[in-house]
Amino acid sequence: MKAMQLALSLGLDRRLVIETPLMWIDKAATWAMAHRLGGEALVDLIVEHTHTCYQGDRTHRHAWGYGCGNCPACVLRQKGWEQYRGT
Repeated sequence: MKAMQLALSLGLDRRLVIETPLMWIDKAATWAMAHRLGGEALVDLIVEHTHTCYQGDRTHRHAWGYGCGNCPACVLRQKGWEQYRGT
């Protein structure tokens, strides 16, 4: 991201900052941030309307959202959800 920021800044001939707040926190902290910013309504929206599944699976619904449940992205999201919920 730093290289992209530098390339864009040079190309635009002005300073450009790309903010990546989620890049530095784990999935449990991401869920907690969503809850802090928008409460249960935002968490529910994220669970229902987003997914990170590498397979693009929107048929299997888990407590943490849609996904195959087996790919690395699903495993990471599930573990983060479980840490966030304390299960």
